[in-house]
Amino acid sequence: MTHHSDATFTTGNVMRHVSVTSLTASIGLMAIYAVDLVDLLFISMLGYESLAAAAGYASALMFFISSINIGLSIAAGVLASRAIGADKEQEAREFATSTAMFVVLTGIAIPVITLPNLGFLLSLLGASGQVAEMAASYLWIIVPFSFVSGLSMVSVAVLRGYGENRVAMYPSLLGALTNAALDPLLIFTLGMGLQGAAWATVAARIVTLGFAFYPAMRRHNAFVVPKAVWLYRDLKIVSHFAIPAVLATVATPIGTAIVTREMSKFGPDAVAGMAVIGRMTPVAFSVVMALSGAIGPIIGQNYGAGRMDRVEQAFLDALKFVAIYVLFITGVLLVFREAIAGVFGAENLARSLIFLFCFPVALSSFFNGAIFVASASFNTLGRPAYATWLNWGQNTLGTWPFVVAGGLVWSAPGVLVGQAVGSVFFALIAIWIGYSLINNPPDDHKKHRHHHHHFDHHTLVMHILHKHGGNR
Repeated sequence: MTHHSDATFTTGNVMRHVSVTSLTASIGLMAIYAVDLVDLLFISMLGYESLAAAAGYASALMFFISSINIGLSIAAGVLASRAIGADKEQEAREFATSTAMFVVLTGIAIPVITLPNLGFLLSLLGASGQVAEMAASYLWIIVPFSFVSGLSMVSVAVLRGYGENRVAMYPSLLGALTNAALDPLLIFTLGMGLQGAAWATVAARIVTLGFAFYPAMRRHNAFVVPKAVWLYRDLKIVSHFAIPAVLATVATPIGTAIVTREMSKFGPDAVAGMAVIGRMTPVAFSVVMALSGAIGPIIGQNYGAGRMDRVEQAFLDALKFVAIYVLFITGVLLVFREAIAGVFGAENLARSLIFLFCFPVALSSFFNGAIFVASASFNTLGRPAYATWLNWGQNTLGTWPFVVAGGLVWSAPGVLVGQAVGSVFFALIAIWIGYSLINNPPDDHKKHRHHHHHFDHHTLVMHILHKHGGNR
């Protein structure tokens, strides 16, 4: 193998890497959100109000389970891309494999803990009676397969770590197509109802894993035969990245819940408008949401290769890219806002909220994008806890006081504007911390060895792993 053959991001135009990675990653994301919409559409076609509610409760519980997988896949992507950048192929493979082992272990533990307690967990979310029973029947099918989606997330993250953007796009795309094709067949034709939707999702996950794991092995031998001893050896470093990422992921629905609660004070019309905005945002701005997963490997490979100039370039280019993209999409939303409100049958307050979102509130997506970019750089540069604090800060302090004040001043539209204003403050903090971190990268063994400081034992492990990376 030639030198640096796998570190594709350490050479070439950074802006091109940023835009290609983000656009390809967003196609996969968009497919997943589109299938969520299709799923709900089919389930609501069955005509039982309680079915759609059951699906809602089930997906709320699934979110927490998948956030564990997301956290582990972020760890896999960071550790693999840094090792690839540093030209330590074997280290990258061992990290990919040990992370996959953690996915399987948590994938066994989660069903064992959650399935016997489903009734209790669903009641915490507010589900009861027949709705809770339906949600449970759905979860009994899906939860045992959560390790499958975890393994596919890790495989995709590792593919991205190798710079395989296009290849990494197909698994979720083909999985989404499988889901969309099987949904009507299982739900209606075979009359399986909600359980049909669950089995369609399981099939989609298996397809996704196949199309992620196979190319990772065939093109890079990305995984090796697992050894039990790695679990102990890598527990500290994998959890150093995974736990903050899990906590950061969980912050998002809390912010959404705060906004929804404030909106509900202004009646069902306001909530309906908010629901449309909530469905529209991930589809319109999936590129922005994909950015944190996309920019990570670019920063990771260059950081591993010691190219801090390119790390800084990637950070700035990602911010430029977000700005251009958000301006473009907001323009599109402004032109089509009548049509959008019409499609969703929105009237009165719901309609005016959608109009307000299409312009100017949609512009605030730039600030959310900046937070994603900064979070990815914190994760990759070995400071994942910064991302956690930032996400929780934005979804609590950056949301609650602003939406309450907005609601008092300008009722429902004020809530929407308040949420946007809150994100500005946290984005500015994020950009500032990100920039200073890149210009003074954590030189773990020199600077932080003697500080009694929260990251000390982690950074020590990182240093040891870097130092002895070759002969592991």
